[in-house]
Amino acid sequence: MAKLTLEHISYRYKKADADVLKDVSCQFEEGEMAAIIGPSGSGKTTLLSILAGLDEPGAGAIDLDGKNVLSMDRDLWRRREVSVIFQSFQLFPMLTVLENVTFPMELNGVPKKEAKEHALRYLELVGIAREKSRRFPSHLSGGEQQRVAIARSLASGAKILLADEPTGNLDGENTKNIISIFMRLAHELGYCVIVVTHDTEIAELSDAVWQMSDGKLLKQGA
Repeated sequence: MAKLTLEHISYRYKKADADVLKDVSCQFEEGEMAAIIGPSGSGKTTLLSILAGLDEPGAGAIDLDGKNVLSMDRDLWRRREVSVIFQSFQLFPMLTVLENVTFPMELNGVPKKEAKEHALRYLELVGIAREKSRRFPSHLSGGEQQRVAIARSLASGAKILLADEPTGNLDGENTKNIISIFMRLAHELGYCVIVVTHDTEIAELSDAVWQMSDGKLLKQGA
């Protein structure tokens, strides 16, 4: 089972007086949905940014199945190993739903016809009907847009899905739908799903819950 391990990670913003992440060590596994909770400003988003390869820690190590993540090309890491799902969906407004999902595959060299076939399967997996694949994102509900964003993440081929407050803009019913999709991806399809959230429902249903406080990370129930 694939494991993503962080060891003694620290991070400080330029010109800051103190570390925003302080000796963070944790482990995330394939087939698991993990939640990272904590108050605003505690370091959750910074940690997610480091996992996504958008920032590099000042100290510490990140390992994926024996591979040193910090020595990898960060562009390739973001394109092939991890994918981020945002609260605001971040879909391309001038592309159709289908084009949004095929985009990461075509970026990785997948032929257009094959990319389309895969995209339709990913959309079906998250509950988006084929007829809606021709629509633009603005013609979908918020819950549907978030499901398209998840499908696009799957299309990247990444097995590590990072979600930043993915239900923050959704109502209760759509929140339940998104949680259900994440749980299925982890438990049935073997993805490693890591969710930064204030949503207590996500935390309650997660396989592991990590509490971030003042830059330090502790596992609940450990």
